Amino acid sequence: MSYSLLKIAGLAILGMILFLAFTIRPVPADVTYGASFSVMHAEELGLDWRATYRAVLDDLKVRNLRIPAYWSRVEPERDVYSWSELDFQLSEARARDAQVVLAVGRRLPRWPECHVPDWAQSLSWDEQKTELRAYITAVVERYKDNPAITYWQVENEPYLKAFAFEHCGELDETFLKEEIALVHSLDSRPVLVTDSGNLGTWMGPYKNGDAFGTSLYVYFWNPEFGQFKTKLPALVYRMKERLVDFMYGTKPTFLIELSLEPWLVEPTGKAPLETQLARMDIEKFDEIISYARQTSFSTQYLWGAEWWYYLKEKQKHPEFWEKARQLYAAPSTK
Repeated sequence: MSYSLLKIAGLAILGMILFLAFTIRPVPADVTYGASFSVMHAEELGLDWRATYRAVLDDLKVRNLRIPAYWSRVEPERDVYSWSELDFQLSEARARDAQVVLAVGRRLPRWPECHVPDWAQSLSWDEQKTELRAYITAVVERYKDNPAITYWQVENEPYLKAFAFEHCGELDETFLKEEIALVHSLDSRPVLVTDSGNLGTWMGPYKNGDAFGTSLYVYFWNPEFGQFKTKLPALVYRMKERLVDFMYGTKPTFLIELSLEPWLVEPTGKAPLETQLARMDIEKFDEIISYARQTSFSTQYLWGAEWWYYLKEKQKHPEFWEKARQLYAAPSTK
């Protein structure tokens, strides 16, 4: 072998060693599991959302929650605010010493991602921004003294163009920064900004927030390809985290959306049960939990609690709920 080839091989080996040193991170002995909860999704499944929410708190004993303050539900009529849903959720969380990430903005979790009230949909973008400022101000002012809230999330995966673009359009990054600054001006608690685990670069969200959250989806489905999976090596998540940490400094990071429900192109409650269970069965559930541990995020918010409850209460399939109860009762130490 020539000297040049040896030099190249040596540099390649050195590069691999440096890469591993840069990305290696111990798997935590314990994982703190949280959950996202959507009133809107519980209703879509035909559930009593209050009973579902209480079951998440009291039966699963979830103590880390992410709750969206949907603009369309907080302000169903222009300048007319409806606080009963958020008041209930935050009161119940506080009564159990649960911690809440309260998400505000136009783009929040659950389809169609951008939740614009009917009365605002005909407004220009400049007019919508004026109304969004008022809605965000109203939410933060109402709850800024609530000790259950630990983070404000501003928008949801705002840099993600590959999903729901037809509903959300191009990102107005200047306005996103203005939203974050507005929340900072109203309350001292940190702002969380999120990005896609598979498709996001994490640069913009990590740079602009005080904390960062990423999503993790493994199983997808579309009419063209059927079901498919995108299971990146777990070290990719560690590499991306180390990179943004190096560039912008150390910040709290979470796996904020770990999907444990079926990927559907129709409302879940209208899909045949066999379709739902074909796209997310208990083996996939276990696989995803095990894989997510290898990403080394010590706090992981599970996505699908409303569906697990729906299966238990309406479809006589309690296995997902029971599996989740075990996770919340005793964090895995495998």
